Amino acid sequence: MSLRVLGVDPGLTRCGVGIVEVAANRVPRLVSVHTIRSASDAPLEQRLLIIARGIEALVDEFHPDAMAIERVFAQNNVRTVMGTAQVSGLALRAAAERGIPVALHTPSEVKAAVTGYGNADKKQVGAMVARLLGLAEVPKPADAADALALAICHAWRRNAPDSVAGTLGGSLTPAQRAWRDAEKSVRTPRLGG
Repeated sequence: MSLRVLGVDPGLTRCGVGIVEVAANRVPRLVSVHTIRSASDAPLEQRLLIIARGIEALVDEFHPDAMAIERVFAQNNVRTVMGTAQVSGLALRAAAERGIPVALHTPSEVKAAVTGYGNADKKQVGAMVARLLGLAEVPKPADAADALALAICHAWRRNAPDSVAGTLGGSLTPAQRAWRDAEKSVRTPRLGG
């Protein structure tokens, strides 16, 4: 049985939305990919309305089984963090209103899942997304590729035999080991942090 996941790479100017279907054999297939844009000179409430309507329209059109959203993390640019958090809230609301389960994934978790390396750059993530989906070129802009990577990451995590494939021991691929390690580092509480 396949799983349809809608991935959201939240952003106020460009919000990437990617939908993939992943079969039981873990092979992902591109369903659709979009970038919802809002003008940087428009009032904030209008920008959020445009993005909210865009996300809702895609959820209603593609009926995902699950939604994966990039986890907001602290950056030096507070404006960027605020916009990302606001858009994440719009996606969370759209999912909650429709009873769609949601998972939040960190950038390093997603990178490790699709490339095998938690510190991969955007170019590496995009290239691997294109390869995994059998695309002739990398989806553009990078927000679109990131949204697809989020969806793939979530589907693989959810369909893994033991949720992280950690009990498979020596049969883990390098990408699965990197993913397991990234998952552990995200879950490990840090003192004084």
